[in-house]
Amino acid sequence: MTSTAQPTVPEGRKAHPDHLGHVIFITAAAAMGGFLFGYDSSVINGAVEAIRSRYDVGSAGLAQVIAIALIGCAIGAATAGRIADRIGRIRVMQIASVLFTVSAVGSAVPFALWDLAFWRIIGGFAIGMASVIGPAYIAEVSPSAYRGRLGSFQQAAIVIGIAISQLVNWGILNLADGNQRGVIAGLEAWQWMLGVMVVPAVLYGLLSFAIPESPRYLISVGKVDRAKEVLSEVEGHTVDLDTRVTEIQDAMRREHKSTFKDLLGKMGFLPIVWVGIGLSVFQQLVGINVAFYYSSTLWQSVGIDPSSSFFYSFTTSIINIIGTVIAMIFVDRIGRRPLALIGSAGMAVALGLEAWAFSAKTAAGTLPTTEGTIALIAAHAFVLFFALSWGVVVWVFLGEMFPNKIRAAALGVAASAQWIANWAITASFPSLSDWNLSGTYVIYMVFALLSIPFVLKYVKETKGKALEEMG
Repeated sequence: MTSTAQPTVPEGRKAHPDHLGHVIFITAAAAMGGFLFGYDSSVINGAVEAIRSRYDVGSAGLAQVIAIALIGCAIGAATAGRIADRIGRIRVMQIASVLFTVSAVGSAVPFALWDLAFWRIIGGFAIGMASVIGPAYIAEVSPSAYRGRLGSFQQAAIVIGIAISQLVNWGILNLADGNQRGVIAGLEAWQWMLGVMVVPAVLYGLLSFAIPESPRYLISVGKVDRAKEVLSEVEGHTVDLDTRVTEIQDAMRREHKSTFKDLLGKMGFLPIVWVGIGLSVFQQLVGINVAFYYSSTLWQSVGIDPSSSFFYSFTTSIINIIGTVIAMIFVDRIGRRPLALIGSAGMAVALGLEAWAFSAKTAAGTLPTTEGTIALIAAHAFVLFFALSWGVVVWVFLGEMFPNKIRAAALGVAASAQWIANWAITASFPSLSDWNLSGTYVIYMVFALLSIPFVLKYVKETKGKALEEMG
């Protein structure tokens, strides 16, 4: 993932109140990419069992179809920054919109399992692009006084996208009388679940035509007059536009284009890069994406009917939103490390309770009432503790902890490690759960516990420090 350095702007400068509504609209339109990121990532949750049935595929093969989108994510994230520097931020949004749309249509009407996998890769490519271009664009158009709050739109959009996808899945399942393969207007329910994403995908594309190109990109290609017009739109008429253009040009000249070589040290990478990789990997190895990719399958595997399992997937995603809001409130108040430690401890307890509950699974494939209730509560608690800590804190750390001269390259390596760990968990869960569902959650619990000494020993607090202080 790439990082876009920002020009230093006097702290007292604020957008004219008349322009704030327009800036919020621009930010919300760009954050639609984050919404689609969350939606496309988790909508597959509702289709897993239907795909298994439709194509008579085993757990290992099914896992590859679910996880293969992450290959596209990695490619999209790795290339989006360079493409955006060549053709502009808005054009990248429009390309992502087209890819989301094509992926939704293709995934809804596949003629074979490999065909579905191909469309999943295309959707993953769009997710990767959206994960990079949204935050970069929002940072470049936001007035300095509001940059932090407007920047949070992306993360909020992601968790809302996850929640809406689960709500839509539940609604479609009910229309199909609780049967994931029930036919609605000629298509099976799971096909509608994957196809409905066409609506937000097209909306994202339309909104991209209603927002301006980034001033930073316009200046980089010599369109200074148009850049001034955009700066006037987002920062108000009281801003000295010539001075702002000069500030941006000076900042761009000072930027150091970090390369992979800059990250190398005695142990392969510099110690700070290994810490970033560790944060990224631990974020995934606690098994969070099992909750978003496989929760419906998980609950059905312990005897819960499909309609209820889909509803619990939706309530879990609401808890995810609540936890994200808590993190956004407290990350600057109590610090990054305390939140991470609280989250790790909470996740370990919740995962331990889930492991205990799932160990009571009967021969008939159900859980006793007490264990079933505890499993549901613990699953929601796990997502809450993740969302209020590692879900947000890791991205804050990765944006702050690296020295300026290696930030972009180090972020790219850390993000790549995150996609790889995400793939490992996503691809392995079906086979691991077939082996021993309780044991699988013990493994996730161990990683949650190991993250505590990792944070205590290697991760330094970045709260209240200027980016220039990171060394």
